[in-house]
Amino acid sequence: MHELGIVFHIIRSVETVAQENQLSEVAAVTLEIGEVSTVIPSYLTDCWKWACGRTELLKGCILRVETVPAVTYCEACGRTYGTVEYGKTCPCCGSGQTYLIQGNEVNIKEIEAC
Repeated sequence: MHELGIVFHIIRSVETVAQENQLSEVAAVTLEIGEVSTVIPSYLTDCWKWACGRTELLKGCILRVETVPAVTYCEACGRTYGTVEYGKTCPCCGSGQTYLIQGNEVNIKEIEAC
């Protein structure tokens, strides 16, 4: 379960931002998680609840998760398409000269202070 490692990394990042901005409490954190990132949101939420209970800064902090759709770019025809729906082969031209341009990320989008 790599979600716990991700949660610890996010918490360290939030603690750094809180310290830089003299925050004593964080109410919510919003994450952007790519559709093909392999992160399972329900596991992430469970780990978040467990880990946040161990720090004063994040006690009771809400985790919001926004899904970023996976999009692939085709070098042959220059079009983009939904990765999950079509995979690695371009549905427009049939080329396999494609690469993922979004949908694999895990980003902190927003930190909400109390």
